Amino acid sequence: MLFFNIKEDESVHFREFRLDDFDAVIHLWTKAGLLLSRSDTMAGIMNKLKRDPELFFVLEKTNQIIGVVMGSYDGRRGWVNHLAVDPDYQGQRLGQKIMNELESRFKQAGCEKVNLLIEQNNEKVQGFYEKQGFKRDELIYMEKWI
Repeated sequence: MLFFNIKEDESVHFREFRLDDFDAVIHLWTKAGLLLSRSDTMAGIMNKLKRDPELFFVLEKTNQIIGVVMGSYDGRRGWVNHLAVDPDYQGQRLGQKIMNELESRFKQAGCEKVNLLIEQNNEKVQGFYEKQGFKRDELIYMEKWI
């Protein structure tokens, strides 16, 4: 478990997501303004945990979840999904710390390239990822719910 301080007296740490975190994580994602889909249900999350649970983790401070990311690795590419920091804790470089931890876990899994998708009108998030070294790639994204 990795520990670091956001303030001198506030120790925070990463830990893997647990199913009993579901309501708190959904609340955090919503509070942070993420758009959730029909795959963000308890059943969808349980299915995700079967694949690579070590890439789905939370940042916790005094038993309160203040950050979360749902990473995934398909054996070829890593994906960043639903990274969020509680708005009350934003501006303290916690998102960067979450990304650094996720990239470290990707490297341990043998991943060499990380992808992510951002809503076009979400300029704040685009700027965050550019600061993390991500570059825009003009692709056509297509989806189909089955």
